[in-house]
Order: sequence, then structure tokens, then C-alpha cells
Amino acid sequence: MNIYVGNLSFRSTEDDLRDVFAEFGDVESVKIITDRETGRSRGFAFIEMSSDEGAANAIASLNGQDHLGRDLTVNEARPRPNRF
Repeated sequence: MNIYVGNLSFRSTEDDLRDVFAEFGDVESVKIITDRETGRSRGFAFIEMSSDEGAANAIASLNGQDHLGRDLTVNEARPRPNRF
């Protein structure tokens, strides 16, 4: 399952997020989205977990929780709309 994580602190790293989500199951990938021009975090990430059950538990447990001074927004990622 692919998870959207928003309202990230700009100090967050992919390793930080991997550690937080690993408590709920195997984390297959972590990708913090960055600005193309500056390379700075845009404040959100996508996390892919191998187990839907682990991902659901992570969403339920982490949504609204504090991480590095910010309350995370955690939910199932929606497919990106087609752009023409």
C-alpha cells in the first residue's frame, strides 16, 4: 500500500520516516518530494509498505501525531490524476 505523509518538517529525512513507519511493518520505499530547482523538501512524502494491514495500522496510529514539531497528515495515497 502507498501512503501519503503531509505536513512534514523540513528537517525530516527519509531515514527518520523509515524508522517511524517500520514499527508497523516492512517499509519498501520512502520518498520525500523535493523542489526541482532548490532541492528543498516540499513538506510531503510517499511511503510504500509491503503489508496492507501494517499500512492501515500506521495510518490510524500516526495521523495527527507530532513528528519533529509538526502534526503529520497520514492517509492512503490516491492515484495521481491524468494531466493532458
